[in-house]
Amino acid sequence: MVAYPTEAVWGLGCDPSSQAAVEKILQLKGRSVSKGLILIADSSESFAPFLQGLDRDHLQRFDSVCAKPTTWLVPDNGAAPEWIRGEHSTLALRVSSHPIAAALCRAFAGPVVSTSANPQGLPAATTGDKVKSYFGDGIDFQIQGSLGGGSNASEIRDLISGQIVRPG
Repeated sequence: MVAYPTEAVWGLGCDPSSQAAVEKILQLKGRSVSKGLILIADSSESFAPFLQGLDRDHLQRFDSVCAKPTTWLVPDNGAAPEWIRGEHSTLALRVSSHPIAAALCRAFAGPVVSTSANPQGLPAATTGDKVKSYFGDGIDFQIQGSLGGGSNASEIRDLISGQIVRPG
């Protein structure tokens, strides 16, 4: 499990295929697996297994450049483990423009879990020191760096309807 800066807040990430790593993040945060988790990648191509079955218009929407960081709720096609999807019929995917978060995904060679670095109910960490105060030695590695200058968590949109689920 790794802590890293993102566009607006610090994130916690891990290999999404490792149920043990995901459970560790959920335990540290005090978060239920039923809520699901966001996956980030450095490019839409990295999400290919999760985008199979979508029509061309939806793929173009997913690839569209948005003015702010956007997490897309994509219909689950069965490629994601249930511990990532939670109780939802969609999967939350975001192409990160943050240089460190994107580099982490490139180094991993695929999408990684990205959830805000905070215990459930507390404000998301906006500094590396805050991450340490929240989680201490519970994190395996912390990548140093600066936030991307965003002021809010990513906007969440439904890919099929285009509806904004959470303003960013």
